[in-house]
Amino acid sequence: MPATTATAPGKCILIGEHAAVYARPAIAAPVTDVAVRATISARPNAPSGEIKIEAPAVGLDARLSELPDDQPIAWIIHLVQRAIQVKRLPAMQIKITSTIPPAAGLGSSAAVAVALIRALTQFLGYPLDEMTVCQLAYESEKRQHGSPSGVDNTVITYARPIYFVKGQPFEALNVAEPVHLLIADSGQPSSTAEVVADVRRGWEKSPAAFDAIFDAIGSLAQQARLCIENGPAKSLGALLNQNHQLLQQLGVSNPKLDRLVEAAIEAGALGGKLSGGGRGGNLIAQVEEAAADHVTNALLKTGAVRVISTTIHPNRNNLL
Repeated sequence: MPATTATAPGKCILIGEHAAVYARPAIAAPVTDVAVRATISARPNAPSGEIKIEAPAVGLDARLSELPDDQPIAWIIHLVQRAIQVKRLPAMQIKITSTIPPAAGLGSSAAVAVALIRALTQFLGYPLDEMTVCQLAYESEKRQHGSPSGVDNTVITYARPIYFVKGQPFEALNVAEPVHLLIADSGQPSSTAEVVADVRRGWEKSPAAFDAIFDAIGSLAQQARLCIENGPAKSLGALLNQNHQLLQQLGVSNPKLDRLVEAAIEAGALGGKLSGGGRGGNLIAQVEEAAADHVTNALLKTGAVRVISTTIHPNRNNLL
């Protein structure tokens, strides 16, 4: 069998986090300049069924038989085996590499699942349609995270921005013009679960005040959808700024994220905001392509530990 390689991008929350938990709309987008790559090759001289797995990013170098069934990569392999109803797998080598920073809110675990599911099913001669890949990746996300929204595996499988409201079907967005983004890692770890719980406590104490903020964020997501689908794309930047201010009111920003957003705007970004849970993690900034390097340098000088440059490319085919 020839070697087979498959890839999957990262993802970011463009606008609407936290409010999305309370059934307001939000938008997530692919981050195509980072990716997980899964490569599978035959091992003709190895015993039948012996599967060697290398995943340097997580320090894994082992045979499948040595791993517990609930180890994430092992679990995905068994999931695929059940899905395609293959009783015994051939001897193979699986290598998984990634340029997606782990535990950074960029969808690393979902990207591993999507890339591995694609590579393994293609290698075995049972390629799956994107809907089935997405469904299997969602099963993997449930196994790892309990009750995921399905946003990560959907954005990553289809590599398309999506508009979503809790409890409603996802909608793929048609992109009218390129949207250039910088994603800066503050270098500060954060627990999304803890931040979400704090927002919940605030909402329970002051529901009217928090609902007003959630409504305002939801309105920004609706306006952002129009910018993305109809243009002008550069109008998105002002909406990102407003979203960040509302997230500050929710108490989910922190001084470093605020400084990084200010630095990006002062260096010429069209707008910026924290992305994800907050109180650490990432911020995103919209830039014009010509200003990307200058804004990147400003972010690094202000304390970002890494900056990813990515573009949401025009696409008018609805694939969901």
